[in-house]
Amino acid sequence: MPQKVLAALMIALVSLSIAVPAWAHHSFAAAYDTSKTFEVKGTINRVRLTNPHSWFFLDVKDAAGKVTEWAFEAGTPSGMIRNGYKASEMKSGTPVTIQGRPAKDPTAKVGMLVTLTTGEGKVYKMFGPEENAAR
Repeated sequence: MPQKVLAALMIALVSLSIAVPAWAHHSFAAAYDTSKTFEVKGTINRVRLTNPHSWFFLDVKDAAGKVTEWAFEAGTPSGMIRNGYKASEMKSGTPVTIQGRPAKDPTAKVGMLVTLTTGEGKVYKMFGPEENAAR
């Protein structure tokens, strides 16, 4: 294979390997209506602290007593910890209230976490005070 073709192929592969992860990471505004806020009360089902974003899963009972799972996308694990979140404090079954931004798809039981408040009144925020003012 000629050296120029091989060099061009290598440059294309490196460019593609950089572009794909950047393309896959989305803005919260792409999936959520950041102009609206809603509230959901339920109990923690599980918490997933993985990059790029953490997820909080809640069991939510409706008026008829039917349980539905809701998922709330949050910040990075390190960002959540920086803002006071401690994984050891959030066990399955913990009652919480989440204020969030709704998904753009109104049928989805998904939201973007803004604040999570435990039954004891402990508040966890996705963003710190300076970031909240900018959003």
